[in-house]
Amino acid sequence: MAKTKTTFFCQNCGAQSPKWIGKCPSCQEWNSYVEEVVSQPTSNTKIWTEGEKNARPNQAVSIQEIKAEDSVRFKTTDGELNRVLGGGIVPGSLVLIGGEPGIGKSTLFLQVALGLPDKKILYVSGEESPQQIKMRAERMQAKSANCLLLSETSLNNIFQQIKQIDPEILIIDSIQTLFSSKVDSSAGSVSQVRECTSELLQFAKTSNVPVFLIGHITKEGTIAGPKVLEHMVDTVLQFEGDRHLSYRILRTIKNRFGSTSELGIYEMSGTGMRQVSNPSEILIAHKDSELSGVTIGASIEGNRPLLIETQALVSASAYGTPQRSTTGYDSKRLNMLLAVLEKRGGLRLGNQDVFLNIAGGLKIDDPALDLSIAVSIVSSYEEKVVSSDICFAGEIGLGGEVRAVNRIESRISEAEKLGFKKIFVSKNNSKTVEASNFKIEVVLVQNIAEVFKKLSS
Repeated sequence: MAKTKTTFFCQNCGAQSPKWIGKCPSCQEWNSYVEEVVSQPTSNTKIWTEGEKNARPNQAVSIQEIKAEDSVRFKTTDGELNRVLGGGIVPGSLVLIGGEPGIGKSTLFLQVALGLPDKKILYVSGEESPQQIKMRAERMQAKSANCLLLSETSLNNIFQQIKQIDPEILIIDSIQTLFSSKVDSSAGSVSQVRECTSELLQFAKTSNVPVFLIGHITKEGTIAGPKVLEHMVDTVLQFEGDRHLSYRILRTIKNRFGSTSELGIYEMSGTGMRQVSNPSEILIAHKDSELSGVTIGASIEGNRPLLIETQALVSASAYGTPQRSTTGYDSKRLNMLLAVLEKRGGLRLGNQDVFLNIAGGLKIDDPALDLSIAVSIVSSYEEKVVSSDICFAGEIGLGGEVRAVNRIESRISEAEKLGFKKIFVSKNNSKTVEASNFKIEVVLVQNIAEVFKKLSS
């Protein structure tokens, strides 16, 4: 009988140690090591490849002899998913999708499965019964005879069904619920997640069937066992958003077959996930009356330009110590902008409470929003309204200068398409953009003092 041994795994990053240690040397997390029982198998043969004893080993080939061929992708009916995957699903790829519970991961991929009636898809759920999944499908008002449901957590039984069904796409919901008989630890442990993912990776590469793994995230906002899973899979997608808001963002974290700067935007509705083809119109609130402290900034998320509404509220501090509160923006960068406005703009904000909000529930780290945020703060402080026909795109330096930002033509084109009449950009962008090519008025500025002067004139 094989000898059984125990190993300590970090539940945060997946690192292992032969003995318990208080602080993980990999992720610096305290008290994250848990003892797990790991059996020593009598054979290293994978479950999926058992019986293939006479398979020939791979042979070394000169790089000059290898023919470079583009992967033949097939597109889904979901244009946003196609975008974040780099143009469609790559056969034989292993894709990991992470997100908070209840954010809509299962809904999204059930919708994708039902939207491909010409593909045989096996949807494996370890959390819900087929009846529960059927109820969700009826709410979506979508039907597909080729979408097969399986409620199972044993990886051995799943592979038996795969050999009988021979699916073209496999969806696992979720990877933390699966367990392999080759590992003695409980489902969801690092050793089980690693072993099950390894088996599914072997299946995807040998059968050329794309596999989607849905995974939960930890309370810190990372996929459980991230260092184990992220290195094994081809693509990592993060599904994020506030559960109390209707909008969701599908963001690419890693992609071996495309760009890692793409994102897709959805709106959660009673009938499933609705694709948002023009998010700028949603992120800009349509108000009956104009208010102070509200400006529009031109941002870039992935390869997509977005016009985002920034809201600022500045009021006298009633408790002695002024508050600095941000939603969807880096608080340290806000403090830097406030210091620049005090030093270079002559404002007295030391005794003022400052609240900043990025509308739509987005989290933005694009420095091109600096100019929009600075103008919104001054607008609220001076109680002066900034026209809703004006937008901004510029980074602010410590000297108060407005610095150039990348892809300025895409930002200007998006503002022009949405009907804005003016856009303020840095003078340094004049070398890369021809203002005469646009109908919108492009205002070139050098520093924040010049911006405030032109806005007040």
